[in-house]
Amino acid sequence: MSKANRIFIAILIGIVLIGLGVYFYVGKFSSPTNFPLVKEHEIVELRDGQSYDITASFVINEINGQRVKMLAYNGSIPGPLIKVPQEAEITINFKNDADVDSTIHSHGIRAENKFDGVPDVTQKPVKPGESFTYKLKFPDAGVYWYHPHVREDYAQELGLYGNFIVTPNEKDYWAEVDREEAIFLDDILMLDGQIAQFNKDIVDHTLMGRFGNVMLVNGRDDYKLDIKQGERVRFYVTNSANTRVFNFSIPNTRMKLVGGDNGKYEREEWVESVILGPSERAVVEIWFEENGEYQIVHKTPDKTYEMGIIAVAEQPVTVSYLLIPRENQDFIDSLNSIRSLFGKPADRALNLTIDMMGGMTSQEGGHMMPDGSMMSNSMMMGDSDEKIEWEDEMGMMNAMSTNKTLKWKLVDGESRKENMDIDWEFKKGDKVKLKLFNDPESDHPMQHPIHIHGQRFLVVKTNGVQNQNLVWKDTVLVQKGDTVELLVDMDNPGDWLVHCHIPEHMESGMMSEFKVI
Repeated sequence: MSKANRIFIAILIGIVLIGLGVYFYVGKFSSPTNFPLVKEHEIVELRDGQSYDITASFVINEINGQRVKMLAYNGSIPGPLIKVPQEAEITINFKNDADVDSTIHSHGIRAENKFDGVPDVTQKPVKPGESFTYKLKFPDAGVYWYHPHVREDYAQELGLYGNFIVTPNEKDYWAEVDREEAIFLDDILMLDGQIAQFNKDIVDHTLMGRFGNVMLVNGRDDYKLDIKQGERVRFYVTNSANTRVFNFSIPNTRMKLVGGDNGKYEREEWVESVILGPSERAVVEIWFEENGEYQIVHKTPDKTYEMGIIAVAEQPVTVSYLLIPRENQDFIDSLNSIRSLFGKPADRALNLTIDMMGGMTSQEGGHMMPDGSMMSNSMMMGDSDEKIEWEDEMGMMNAMSTNKTLKWKLVDGESRKENMDIDWEFKKGDKVKLKLFNDPESDHPMQHPIHIHGQRFLVVKTNGVQNQNLVWKDTVLVQKGDTVELLVDMDNPGDWLVHCHIPEHMESGMMSEFKVI
């Protein structure tokens, strides 16, 4: 059978499966008035010792002119922006009014282990109608976010995400600005005017993750921010997409990169754009000297997406600012005691790969899918030399792949144990050199955003090249074929996860557990 015929049969079978109603359709429902309209998210400033209630529930949002059912925290997408002082401790009272089990994972926060929000590791899942109380302490300044850790492919995709901004104790930690804005970059997959289907029992799109075809900023496809001419704005930018990597920019401005996942860089620097993998954050500052409209842009090698508008209203500008990138000597000095560890051999290693376990390898060098269609090695590997897959290159093959037909893997470089069979143990205070290798010869090599719970790390080398501008992080985008070396500060006791933050990959096995004692 020719390759073209195989692809045709695969597409035909996929259409039949959809027609038979294998999936439940979350976007289509009979009575849209049963749920409230989504509202603008509120900004909540909490002090040490205060409590706040968060509820996950359904709302109606409008995307591409169509009303669709989505999920929201406290009725908004994104959820409330929670600002807390560094070192404060607050209480979050969470109630789950969604239709799936849930938790709240406070992403990047080095919180107490029992409040990390990982089902069956740190807590029991919060079932629909149930509640759970989280006590969170915030040791580090920066921008963080919260989201579920149960069926993220569904619940996070439909709108369950929000930011924490931790204001620093040091008055001049960041440069002076006139205003701060937090924005989420996201996408969502729409078919026939509704949100594409999900399956309650299995996870689909597991080969590449679920790419969207509608770009969103703060849950909107028509995002607009109004500011005044002459204002200096600090943007806290978070990628909440399931799998899409964003190349974020605001053309015709001078953009200064000042911070990342867990705080400030050693040196601020001018940048044209910032690449963010799923769950990564960036802090950038821009002075809007001229009035007019500025586009928020995502630019790939093949396409430019206009995601939103910043409208700068004209007003007299009496002060001219010179935005000079700062060198953060205090942060540079704080790393001096561990710089000698940057070049040491790796203590642990993980290889990132895939097992097409759902089918048989054919004599022609391909893999048989469960529906009987064939996926050739060249189709899985792809023909692109790009280190990042910016779009869904597999189409129906990706849509039909599930957590039952393949397994994404983290493989211990020494023991060869895989995923949750890996049994690493460290002591509090250890500085662990971790080497991540993204195997370019696997059946489907692609980038993976690797997230480490409960700890923070420095990306010290990529492909043997020393990183000259460090920032504390909790997620790193490991591109195809790359070897990335991290120095992980094992400072927070407990049982923790390391996993790919593409939820379809995590649901297909790509996570492991480690212990800090």
